[in-house]
Amino acid sequence: MITLRELTKRYGETTAVDGLSLDIKSGQVTGFLGPNGAGKSTTMRMILGLDHPSGGEALIDGKPYSSMRHPIREVGALLDAKALHPARSARSHLVAQARSNGIPLRRVDEVLETVGLAKVARRSAGAFSLGMYQRLGVAGALLGDPRVLIFDEPVNGLDPDGVRWVRELVRSLAAEGRTVFLSSHLMSEMQLTADQLVVIGRGKLLADTPMADLLAGSSLSSVRMRTPDVADLRMLIDHLRKDGDVNVESPAADELVVKGRSVEQIGDLAYRLGLRLHELRTVSASLEQVYMELTAQSVEYETVAPVFGGTNSKETQGAGA
Repeated sequence: MITLRELTKRYGETTAVDGLSLDIKSGQVTGFLGPNGAGKSTTMRMILGLDHPSGGEALIDGKPYSSMRHPIREVGALLDAKALHPARSARSHLVAQARSNGIPLRRVDEVLETVGLAKVARRSAGAFSLGMYQRLGVAGALLGDPRVLIFDEPVNGLDPDGVRWVRELVRSLAAEGRTVFLSSHLMSEMQLTADQLVVIGRGKLLADTPMADLLAGSSLSSVRMRTPDVADLRMLIDHLRKDGDVNVESPAADELVVKGRSVEQIGDLAYRLGLRLHELRTVSASLEQVYMELTAQSVEYETVAPVFGGTNSKETQGAGA
């Protein structure tokens, strides 16, 4: 387990991480999200002892990373896949890591096979594609067979098959009882991969919750129902609108979309009113929708719609003169 207690990092007057407290538990994939500049990479670097906290602490199974005698046998990490000498081969890079941490050399060949690089193991890394670098970085993280794994953007540069492979790999690692802490900007992939979700913005914690709870509890989620009893549908709408915290829309004559009530509540009400239902289901918000709503006030770089065309540009310039 990874434990953060009031973890803080300041650079001069800028606070990159602001009093972050988390328990990143074993046996699940914990996703780590936040806008650019939110403090994700800084947090991971502090966990791994690469940056010294301005306050608070980061512990791995109750101890700091810096106290570990053979760290990669306890914690596997991928922060920067290209952080190796380009003249080295994939195998020699891993052999150096193995020897410095007392890991049998047969393990090098095992992890190269696992990540699909066995056939290019003796090729200079400088000739690798970004996706191959990522696979080598994953191999390095797995080398010591650690109980804790930290991955920063591991699917960057991978093709769809590689993305699916990483997803299946990290989920299998968590299923073995390991701690997996994973950051990514691919929302759709994170939604498929993570069990728990941590979201930060401007260095502060915005959410720490199970993925399912975050999506189900979003105000963007709704309940969709269809009934052949169109004539009686108004009665259901009137009952729902008695409470001011319910939003009811009717996209079609036989259909309702309701926000603010659960599928069980809608089903029970329809039963009491004698309405037949041909469809009743929860329409969950996507992780991207929930994330955008959650971080709307934490985006560091705000964008505006571009202006095209000479006429519009001149009018804009004239208006500002």
